[in-house]
Formats: sequence, structure tokens, C-alpha cells
Amino acid sequence: MKKLLFSMALLSAFGIGAKAQTTLGIKGGVNFSKINTDNISESSVAGYQVGIFGRIGTDVYLQPELYLGSKGGKFDFNSNNNTTTTNGKVTFTTLNVPLLLGKRFGANAVNFRLVAGPVYSYILSKNQNFADNVNGAYQDFGNYNNSTLGFQAGGGVDIGNITADLRYEGGLTKLNPAFGQRQNLWALSVGFKLF
Repeated sequence: MKKLLFSMALLSAFGIGAKAQTTLGIKGGVNFSKINTDNISESSVAGYQVGIFGRIGTDVYLQPELYLGSKGGKFDFNSNNNTTTTNGKVTFTTLNVPLLLGKRFGANAVNFRLVAGPVYSYILSKNQNFADNVNGAYQDFGNYNNSTLGFQAGGGVDIGNITADLRYEGGLTKLNPAFGQRQNLWALSVGFKLF
């Protein structure tokens, strides 16, 4: 009985009860990603994201998403006792599944939102061009894990059926533990609520 009451209270608190508003939409956007790495200079690459999202609730809501995206990073490697610098780049095509908790502020026609939550990413393919340029201590640099966990946090605005978001994504797990590589990015997306 306690579990049932607790579940009902939790669902009501998040607006996921029988009267909850459900929204489904499509989204697309751009991102600027970087892979933070121990003792190696890194820079950002531009990528994309496209997919679907749902919202369950009204003022406080749950927002699951599923989207295809690209992300990665650029690196500058020092070799020959720091006298020569070579560079490399890696890009991933990923399947991303965020599960965000959001809070809406404002009227029905125009409202502002804050969102945060975990994101699971799975690498579908990768393209790296530094393996031939790098040797010695960096030879395992491109051994990336296929699955990672991260977090997303940001805000957005809804104007009618149009929705726009700006988010930061940080890595909770490492892409490559040997070099401390963690993915992070800024993403800007625009979507349309279908219903």
C-alpha cells in the first residue's frame, strides 16, 4: 500500500497522472563539441542532431528524446620531444537518448523552460584521421568506448508549436579512460510540436 501511495504521489508531482498533457514533436539543430583530454590540446568541431521528443506533463514535465547526432573533437599532439606538432580529428555518429525533467514558466502561447537530466549515447560509427600521424605514447588514443553516459542542462522557449532549446552536455563516463577523454558540447535546436 505504501508503494502504491508513493507511486501515485510521485506521478502527481511530476504531472504524469491521468490528466497529464502529452506532446510529441520533431527537432533538429547544430552543436559544437569538444573532447577534453589529459595533457593534449583540443578544440571544437561542429555537428548536427535530428530526432523526436515527447513531453509528459504541464508545468513540471518529463521529456524523453531520441535523436541521431554527430559530435567529436580536434587534437594537437606534440611529438619528437615537443618540437613537432601533428593534429587529428575524430567525429562520431551517435544515437542519443536524453531523459529530461523540465519546468515551464509563463503563459500557454509563450513560455520559458528549464530542463536537466541524464543522456545515454551510443556510437554508431566513427571517423578518425589521427591514427597514422600519432605513434608511441598516443597509439591507443583512438580506442573509444561505444557507450557513454552524460548529463544535459539548459533552457528553452516555446512560441505556439515552435520550440527552441540551448543546452550544455557533459560527459559522466570517459570515452577513453587511458587518456581521460570526456565528450562535452553546446547544442542549439529548433523543434515543432506535432500535437
